[in-house]
Amino acid sequence: MLAKVGEAELQKGAKKRKLMAEDGERGEQKKRHYEEKKRPKARGDGGRNRLDALSVGYFRRVGERLSEGFEDDEEREMFVKNVLTEVKGKASLVATDQTGSITLERLLQLSSPEQVGEVLAELGGESGSGFKEVSCDRCGGHVVESALRQMSRWEEFSQKDPSKSSEDADDDDEEEESSGVLETQVLLLSQAVRENSAEFIRHIHGTHVVRTLLHVLGGCVGPPRTETHPGGKEQRAAPQLTDFEIPTSFWYELKSLTETLMENINLSVTDAISSTVFQTMLTVCHRKRPKLCKQLLKRTMEYLTSRSSAPGVSPLLVFLKDQASSRLIETIIQLAHLSLLRDLYKNHLKGSLVDLALHPIANFPIQRLTAASAKYKLFLKLFNEMIQGMEAVLAAGHMGVIVQLAESCAESGERQDEMMRCLLNAFHCAEPGSRHVCCLPLFMSLLTYEVYYQSDTTEGSTQKEVPLTSICYHGSRLVQALAKFKERSHLLSSLRTLSPSDLLTMACNPFGSHVLQALITTSSDKGRGKILKRLEGQYLQMACSKVGSRMLEAVWNCASLSQRQSIAQELVSSESKLRSDQFARHIWAKFALSHFAHRRAHWQEIQTGESKKRKLFCDFLE
Repeated sequence: MLAKVGEAELQKGAKKRKLMAEDGERGEQKKRHYEEKKRPKARGDGGRNRLDALSVGYFRRVGERLSEGFEDDEEREMFVKNVLTEVKGKASLVATDQTGSITLERLLQLSSPEQVGEVLAELGGESGSGFKEVSCDRCGGHVVESALRQMSRWEEFSQKDPSKSSEDADDDDEEEESSGVLETQVLLLSQAVRENSAEFIRHIHGTHVVRTLLHVLGGCVGPPRTETHPGGKEQRAAPQLTDFEIPTSFWYELKSLTETLMENINLSVTDAISSTVFQTMLTVCHRKRPKLCKQLLKRTMEYLTSRSSAPGVSPLLVFLKDQASSRLIETIIQLAHLSLLRDLYKNHLKGSLVDLALHPIANFPIQRLTAASAKYKLFLKLFNEMIQGMEAVLAAGHMGVIVQLAESCAESGERQDEMMRCLLNAFHCAEPGSRHVCCLPLFMSLLTYEVYYQSDTTEGSTQKEVPLTSICYHGSRLVQALAKFKERSHLLSSLRTLSPSDLLTMACNPFGSHVLQALITTSSDKGRGKILKRLEGQYLQMACSKVGSRMLEAVWNCASLSQRQSIAQELVSSESKLRSDQFARHIWAKFALSHFAHRRAHWQEIQTGESKKRKLFCDFLE
């Protein structure tokens, strides 16, 4: 009886717990449903289905397995084949899922062109109509880009091995056919872009796919795109491109795609996202199809200059001040030939360079124009006009314009004396002549004489000692450009007036070290010896500094044998300090200071041999 009662209680308790669990599960489902409704959908999601939790976990484990690596190619190929079998039939779901897309991207890098082509075929469908939806998805766009980039391996699979026998002919045909699958899908994607070009190039994710497609059709790829993080600095340096062989069909398809994009040239000046596509198009064509690039540049400039504007005012002056179109014009200037640059200045920019240099946006295209014209006589006209507004440009804080003007003077070898005189006047150290020796700290800090020395006197015969503390990026760039001038007496005279502590400050400063290195390495042996004489007693502190050690190594590479002996003699007495410091220990090894301390003759033989090799190499480069 008790057993029956106990069993009934257990059943009753289990039923109660089951009901409570079901209630809790329903509560959790309601909570998840409410959170899903609150969660903003990513652009391009369209409310479509996503991978279930089981599949997400599977692809997460696949990603972990990929990170572990494989023992041999056979194991890797088998693994890739098995995972792609799981992807088949739901490629769109995997590509548009955050976890699935990351894993699929990595998987495509290990797949054969045929396998990549099959994935693209499923994403795009029979006619390629599905490419638009996937490419404009925040996750799917990365997968399509990764698949496109695998075209750079096309040549590996399309080339036949001449040593193969006739029995292997069928295998060769299969390899050509397999690589042709990917080629066909790339062409289908390009067709989809041509049919929906406006939607693609205006979409924040689709535009990246179009830019990668342009690179692939042209036969060059850059490093993979990475996500930008909040607060991270945008790298404006041009990515390094790698060339590869392309099928003949891509040659014609690139021409067709550029023609279609040019029909939407109006978007390049109104939409910042679309503008990046046209910049990529011009850059790729300039690298791989110069004649086509020349035509595109001409047509783009004709469009920009044909827009209506105020009477007597070039429409280009308006576009230069716009954020989207100014970037496009920068690219045009960088890629332009002489006749286009000459027309640009003569018919549109002449007389307006200073005003544009003072504008917060337009000053960047002016910097590009100054750099592009350095190789031609056109630079003289630009210089004569811009030099009139140097102080105004300095007051506006657009130091990039001044730095580029100095760099172009150094490159062209023209107007260097005039540039130096204008800088001395702008920083108020031209008159009286005794102020000339103060120019270096003024240039590096971008401060006028009165501000730097906190002086209101106009006599300038005496000034109080001010330690070197403020060295800025653009100031460093300016002095590095001036160090390439033929006449550098003002800079070197100013450098010799600096105290040893100021020289140490320069050597250990991220910006100042480049200035000191430029002045030392470009000096004669006699001039270099004078500078190094003033640095004696500071070498240990330089060696123990992150920046200073790099600077000391650069000095060592250009120093003579006697100068190296002086540096080594000072350092070798602090062996324990050098060996224990995280930066100085590398100096100890690279300078072979153990040999210097215990095997002096051997050390001299090593240094003499290195000097001869360096001299021979420099003669070869010249």
